[in-house]
Amino acid sequence: MPPAPRSPRRREVLDELRAAPAPLGVTEVAERIGVHPNTVRFHLDALVAEGLIERQLEEPAGPGRPRTVYAPQPGMDRGGTRSYRLLAQILLSHLASTGPDNAHRAAMEAGRAWGRFLIDPVPPYHRPTAEESAVRLTALLDDLGFSPTPEGGGDGGAPERIRLRHCPFLELAQEHGQLVCSVHLGLMQGALAELRAPMAADRLEPFAEPDSCLAHLAPAPPAGSATA
Repeated sequence: MPPAPRSPRRREVLDELRAAPAPLGVTEVAERIGVHPNTVRFHLDALVAEGLIERQLEEPAGPGRPRTVYAPQPGMDRGGTRSYRLLAQILLSHLASTGPDNAHRAAMEAGRAWGRFLIDPVPPYHRPTAEESAVRLTALLDDLGFSPTPEGGGDGGAPERIRLRHCPFLELAQEHGQLVCSVHLGLMQGALAELRAPMAADRLEPFAEPDSCLAHLAPAPPAGSATA
């Protein structure tokens, strides 16, 4: 559903339609808000175009033509503020209450699952090199807002680490660092596992420097070995 209209008059027209027990015609709306019917008609047409209301034909009780009336589209008003950070705090605090070990495992698994889902896949039967895997992982981290920079590896080899200069969840990481960073590490591990990459995200060093975190890369562990 589109956002609420910004025009105060249009908002007033919409509020009248939402408050009415039945669809209203142009004249009825005009009388309720005290403006000319042509003004109301203009705003009604705009609200129809925005998908906030619908135009209907009301069959007359007796002889005569059907009357055009207007009714609000069902659904909650999508205008107003959002509190996604509060939602994240609620969920993270609940997860933390399960105990450090349980919370860490759950955060890692959630990150791994989403890393597998979010990574740009490779073609079937293609096994990427470490260099290609690092490029795809870096692209994913960039899309997510981490401002990543691969480092080390020299002579065109695969990087040894990825510097993360921005945290898209910085305030949450400062409050629930162990959990948020576990999700971040899990994201990288899941992404590399989905690529069948010959490298793995070995560990994440939060705030290794004042302006960045460091994700350390290493050769992938043997198949079947567990990752903490």
